[in-house]
Amino acid sequence: MKPVTMICPNGHLGFAPLKVESFHLGVAANPDYVAADSGSDDVGPVPLATDTSASPKNWQEHDLEEMLLAARKLGVPMIIGSAGDTGTNSRVDMYVEMIRAIAKRHGLAPFKLGYFYSEVDKDLIRKKIQSGDAIEGLDGRDPLDETELDASDHIVAMAGADPFLHLLEGGADVIIGGRSSDSAIFASAAIHNGYPKDKAYMLGKLLECASFCAEPYGGKETVMGTISPDGIDITAMHPDQRCTVASVAGHAMYERANPFHEYVAGGLLDMTNCHYEQRNEKTTRVTGPKFIPAKQMRVKLEGAGKVGERFVGIAGIRDPHTIAHVDQVMDWAKAEVLRKFGETGYELHYSVYGRDGILGAMEPKRDTPAHELCIVVQGVAPTSELAEELALTGTRQLFYARLPNVKGTAGGVSFPFDEVMRASPACRWTINHTMAVADGLELFPTHMIDIGA
Repeated sequence: MKPVTMICPNGHLGFAPLKVESFHLGVAANPDYVAADSGSDDVGPVPLATDTSASPKNWQEHDLEEMLLAARKLGVPMIIGSAGDTGTNSRVDMYVEMIRAIAKRHGLAPFKLGYFYSEVDKDLIRKKIQSGDAIEGLDGRDPLDETELDASDHIVAMAGADPFLHLLEGGADVIIGGRSSDSAIFASAAIHNGYPKDKAYMLGKLLECASFCAEPYGGKETVMGTISPDGIDITAMHPDQRCTVASVAGHAMYERANPFHEYVAGGLLDMTNCHYEQRNEKTTRVTGPKFIPAKQMRVKLEGAGKVGERFVGIAGIRDPHTIAHVDQVMDWAKAEVLRKFGETGYELHYSVYGRDGILGAMEPKRDTPAHELCIVVQGVAPTSELAEELALTGTRQLFYARLPNVKGTAGGVSFPFDEVMRASPACRWTINHTMAVADGLELFPTHMIDIGA
């Protein structure tokens, strides 16, 4: 079996533009595939709930253009998964139109564009629930019920390798995928070339975040993966980066509840017995992964829904006495909000940066705050007008808080600006579950079109 190489220029296409110099070095190495993931739930529930992108459209088009021109010049397939951050149908359509426009702008020769959708209709899920076919919760969640289903504005299923593989087998030169498991984007190409799933998904796991598997740290730089009967080689393309045993192994354990397990539709990649070997200054080889097929094919579902409109206020504190009593200051403001707006119909949130704004109750140094604090106030309500007034009240009342033993009237809180700011709608995750399917194509309708004359 001949080695197969692929390059990944960006761990989240469009989130920040790929670095052109290292990408062109990767292209010069004549890879067999050019591939990248374009989505993540790290961006929070807002893009999925509102069916928007977290990244500017021109940044996404920049990366697609670089990749498409390179892939067409080399005559190799280009594969993109989780289009537009979330992989909803509208994001897939947006990427398809971008590809069409780029091809026309550069006068590219005709090619086949394959794409698939990942959105799941609520009625399909509802019928599953009503028939007793449990939609099982992940991370300790209860099985999905109809209340949470109805609270979801958009739901996507996470594809494994199957829809990508189906389109490759159909002759696609470019693939735009809906929501996808990161590693499956790359694994599909390896499986298409006859490699087993253990090596294929390991290749995908190592390539999915591009230069995050290299050192020194540098985001959006290109890395190259080579799969062969001897193992998987990962090579940094940036002249000053290298893929070392430490950087590659560290990335293999990245974002895992269990650092040795990666679940995908259809099974589990077990990395417990992987061996990492430094092949040269810039390349590490990995051997020993194991793929364990699932007894039942289950696909992960992600759902999000809008809670309300949101405004944000910011307050700063430098006075030591006010810092020492910051909870009482916030309690004063909350009490004034309660007096004005009542107990229900809104949400009010305070985050204290410089004390526990990141970790909240888990912050081990919560009792030793910094010498100055920043309080971020979020007001959430059904209408923009109410959310704005709520945020204004919750922010400005911090200034008026009365503390014991304070004789001055100046207040212990300052504002960088008097107004509050309109933010994105407040949204929440509603679905983090798995659903049984007959096969890996059931929820992912595929399409093929010709681009160009």
